Amino acid sequence: MGDRAQNRGVLDGKDAPGQSLYEQLSQRMLDISGDRGVLKDVIREGAGELVTPDASVLVKYSGYLEHMDKPFDSNCFRKTPRLMKLGEDITLRGMELGLLSMRRGELARFLFRPSYAYGALGCPPLFPPNTTVLFEIELLDFLDSAESDEFCALSTEQQNQFPLQKVLKVAATEREFGNYLFRQNRFCDAKVRYKRALLLLHRRLAPPEEQHLVEAAKLAVLLNLSFTYLKLDKPTMSLRYGEQALVIDQKNAKALFRCGQACLLMAEYQKARDFLVRAQKERPFSHDINSELKKLASYYSDYVDKEKEMCHRMFAPSANGSTVGED
Repeated sequence: MGDRAQNRGVLDGKDAPGQSLYEQLSQRMLDISGDRGVLKDVIREGAGELVTPDASVLVKYSGYLEHMDKPFDSNCFRKTPRLMKLGEDITLRGMELGLLSMRRGELARFLFRPSYAYGALGCPPLFPPNTTVLFEIELLDFLDSAESDEFCALSTEQQNQFPLQKVLKVAATEREFGNYLFRQNRFCDAKVRYKRALLLLHRRLAPPEEQHLVEAAKLAVLLNLSFTYLKLDKPTMSLRYGEQALVIDQKNAKALFRCGQACLLMAEYQKARDFLVRAQKERPFSHDINSELKKLASYYSDYVDKEKEMCHRMFAPSANGSTVGED
């Protein structure tokens, strides 16, 4: 926090009154492009490996115009993480270079000269021609999709030539991508990633002593798919994947809970109760499970009341003394 506060002092113009804010910043920043077109100042160190060229990155960022009056994209910084693929989703050359210099958890400030930002033409009306911009970027995480994409493009026979650990690693990467997309409420995209992971695991024939590793990986993906289809309002599919998860682990509380939720949405109240009671047996103090059972009781009570009302109307005497529906 001390470093951040010190850097903020630079932004406030307290270090050298005769210089512009960008001049003050540039003097203490590292040249990462080789021509001072992209300058970097680390606010918080990251850890692990540098971002790889084919990675997808999960970032929060904010940008400032050259006069530093106010952020032009402040709502994105520290509020809305974005998952972006290098070489595809990032339009600023400077941002891509900056990200390639970062590690997981790192928070850094970058100055992008016009040739690394919006160029001589700018991007009116927000960015004037030849505008230097400042970005603060927080790298939450990144995933290298190149290995996964290349492996998934192989035939089943080619994939089977690789050791099991390779398959498990690629499937885990696909699942992690799905998790990121899910957290962004991109449920259809998440579903595609989860299904790719499941297909890889279904194709793989593992020796008996390693089969438990494949089953554990399948279980995690099936639970993800069941939850995703609930979010997509497709309870039938959610139930299907939840039941597949129960084949692997019949006492899995999450699978039982998802199946119960799906049945409740389909108004199959008895099946919903059976699943939820079994889930409660595994996790008796789960707030989510107990809340779903209360919801089920309320829905079932309303259902019974409506059935009684319908029966009453069917068999109530009409004005001429006959019963409705009587021949």
